[in-house]
Amino acid sequence: MEPLLYPQNRQQSQKKQDTLGALLEIVRERALTGEFDALRHIPDDIIQRFRQVGVYRALVPSRFGGDEQGAAAFCELIEQISEADGSAGWVASFGMSPVYLAALPLQTLRHLYAHGPDVVFAGGIFPPQPAQVVAGGMNVRGRWKFASGCMGADVVGVGITPQHSDKSGLPRMAVMPRYRVRIEETWNTVGLAGTGSHDLVVEDVVVPEEWTFVRGSTANLDEPIFRYPALAFATQVLSVVGLGVARRALNEVRSQAEKTPSVTVAPSLGQRPAALMDIARAEAKLRSARAFFYDAINEVWLRLLAGDDIALQQANMLRLSSTHAVRVSAGVCRDMQMMTGMGSIVRNSPLARCVNDAQAITQHAFMGEHTWQLAGAVLCGQPAQPGWL
Repeated sequence: MEPLLYPQNRQQSQKKQDTLGALLEIVRERALTGEFDALRHIPDDIIQRFRQVGVYRALVPSRFGGDEQGAAAFCELIEQISEADGSAGWVASFGMSPVYLAALPLQTLRHLYAHGPDVVFAGGIFPPQPAQVVAGGMNVRGRWKFASGCMGADVVGVGITPQHSDKSGLPRMAVMPRYRVRIEETWNTVGLAGTGSHDLVVEDVVVPEEWTFVRGSTANLDEPIFRYPALAFATQVLSVVGLGVARRALNEVRSQAEKTPSVTVAPSLGQRPAALMDIARAEAKLRSARAFFYDAINEVWLRLLAGDDIALQQANMLRLSSTHAVRVSAGVCRDMQMMTGMGSIVRNSPLARCVNDAQAITQHAFMGEHTWQLAGAVLCGQPAQPGWL
């Protein structure tokens, strides 16, 4: 149901949507030129436009000047961006950083957002590196991989394990300004090539303890989004990229079916019964996976708004629907490419890029093959494995 808005708020909402639409057209056009893939990251001017349309303030609490949106609204935003370009959607998805960072002390969060809510975060969590506890905090050094979006970040976080202290020694994240980190441009892939998921290198940076937090610990903010299962949400904002990419692939083929003749003088896609059947099946598969994905979100969100605890099976559906969405999306992209012939294998083909991006998402640990087993265990009454929810 559409939210009730006062006329002024409705006008602001429409203006923001128009601005987003213009940005998505720019993203779509520039992605097809190969610019993002050649750079191997999303350029800074696009990151600045993401700021302007509210990507990075979307989940920030209103007390810090943010928009305080819900989980479904943010996922829908990332889905829209991903339909324009998978790499852009993947990088934008880290606008969910307020959920990651909510375990920082409240005073630290106030400092983080002191100059506004549009803070761009990137993280390299694995492998956690030992950090010596010293006067003033923790001495951080090491290398971390897969720091998506790090080229455009204001602050970065890295995974550490405190050493030689009387503390728990549990893995933490240490947060520091981007300029304290050296980025080695190691990202060179055929899928999600523009995400800039490079290595972070830190050399003896002392991070105050108040700028670290135990990963997975309780948030210090109490808005509904911070009571949402954090690991499940970190998975969802990535898996929804697949839904956007698959929608792009389907739309491309439907457009070809409507107007593109075959170069071999064979019937066009729109004149082939088998192709029409495959398009219809793909549409049904994608819509079904998307419905499952958002139904799982909305069921949990309604419980949070009512002040109720989230049941284990409900949280499990968040993860299961994410794995399912990613697999269906990759299959839809591949099916669409298979029916379109040689034109969909050239480097700047939208379909080729969709296939590569969607397949890359399936390789992420959050959506790996083992996640079927973990979800199935909970479905069969077994306890959730550590790190699953």
